[in-house]
Amino acid sequence: MSIEVKVPTLGESVSEATVGQWLKKPGEAVALDEPIVSLETDKVAVEVPAPAAGVLGALVANEGDTVSVGALLALIEAGGAPAASAATPSAAPAAAAQAPAPASAAAPVAPAEAGGDVAALSPAVRRAILEYGIDPSTVKGTGKDGRLTKEDVMAAAAAKQASPAPAASAPAAAPAAAAPAAGRNEERVKMTRLRQTIAKRLKSAQETAALLTTFNDVDMTAVMEARNKYKDVFEKKHGVKLGLMSFFAKASVLALKDIPSVNAQIQGDEIVYFDYVDISVAVSAPNGLVVPVVRDVDKLSFADIEKAIANYGKAAREGTLTMADMAGGTFTISNGGVFGGLMSTPIINPPQSAVLGLHRIEDRPVVRNGEIVIRPMMYIALSYDHRIIDGREAVTALKTIKEAIEDPTRLLIDL
Repeated sequence: MSIEVKVPTLGESVSEATVGQWLKKPGEAVALDEPIVSLETDKVAVEVPAPAAGVLGALVANEGDTVSVGALLALIEAGGAPAASAATPSAAPAAAAQAPAPASAAAPVAPAEAGGDVAALSPAVRRAILEYGIDPSTVKGTGKDGRLTKEDVMAAAAAKQASPAPAASAPAAAPAAAAPAAGRNEERVKMTRLRQTIAKRLKSAQETAALLTTFNDVDMTAVMEARNKYKDVFEKKHGVKLGLMSFFAKASVLALKDIPSVNAQIQGDEIVYFDYVDISVAVSAPNGLVVPVVRDVDKLSFADIEKAIANYGKAAREGTLTMADMAGGTFTISNGGVFGGLMSTPIINPPQSAVLGLHRIEDRPVVRNGEIVIRPMMYIALSYDHRIIDGREAVTALKTIKEAIEDPTRLLIDL
């Protein structure tokens, strides 16, 4: 009996997706609820589980195809292997259609196809393989059911760089090296649906909102001393590291409560004010920037905030963020400092009205009590929609954040 695999409901206002990668091949056995195909939506990558145990039969949709909710993706022959006469015709076209995709993306993927015993690759792992040029068939997976993780690929890449390539590999590499004689190559890669959406939303934000950015700098001495003093006992008690984001999230709550317009949105000809604070945290994922939402930050403890951010970061790297994780948000924090950025003008995340940009911490000379001293300083930026937020309000909000970080006691007494 054939079981249909269809495109599931993808979330509110999402009606179609792109087939990103088949995690199973026709003729391979699948278990109930085992991921068999990855779909890329406007916001996240979604893995579709098998609705029944059996053997994957005909593939109706190929990688790169655009499919609508409810559309047929494939068939599963429940209870055992399909008859050879039925399986061969259906599997052959799918294999022929799929073969060019991995081959054109990167040569190292080809050995994995030939091996046939490599664990299914998630979108995050696939991206890492292409980025680092790793043959997945040579890497032992440490994930669930032996599946490769991004960390496995990165570890293999580090080991590859540390050891010289064996002499035996030189003849095999020679033909590939001889092909680009001029040494000027080009590669065309179709934009993912997520990247297309990011581009449209950011461009729309520039065209719709009256964007302006105000800057300040923050002395991080007090926060860094607090972290150094309590980081060990904090991690022992809560099972998560004490980072900077929880301090800035709590400081943002103070600012948003004092300046409600920074936590508001324009909807039509109305301004909507929120009495809660849901902070979108910008996270770098393999397919682009995503902004999962930490909800009710005004009611959460430092540990709750750090746990939520850590979980979202892990999910983003593994490509397992859901539509629900991304929905909503009244304010955004983007930390470009993790990549070494000194200063930037972040773009708001529509329909939000403001975004806080954090940057790297570096020792700089500053004047304190008439003397020049060295302090760990960070530039912070607040980009805002001038249609709803006045300059005075934006500057005041950023100053409130600065003062709370420089004197964390304010976070305890709501000052």
